[in-house]
Amino acid sequence: MLVLTRKVNESIVIGGTIEIRINRIDGDIVKIGIEAPREIPIFRKEVLTEIAASNQKAILAGSGQKPPAIGLPKLPPRPAPPAPTPKNP
Repeated sequence: MLVLTRKVNESIVIGGTIEIRINRIDGDIVKIGIEAPREIPIFRKEVLTEIAASNQKAILAGSGQKPPAIGLPKLPPRPAPPAPTPKNP
């Protein structure tokens, strides 16, 4: 995860087409503005998780199956580092 420090009216750009601007900071609440092409959906994470859960319930309704665990896509695991080679004296 990249962590950046920004002040009010400063922004970051993602992929050349998405701009995230800090509009206001009120105590521990940060208000941001997002400019992105219309074809890019923007959701709060908790809403996206709720939508995914609702969609899975609708798909499995009446099938009698237990719904699979719901979550956001995960990155593949990192490969294990190579084992150290023994040194010959």
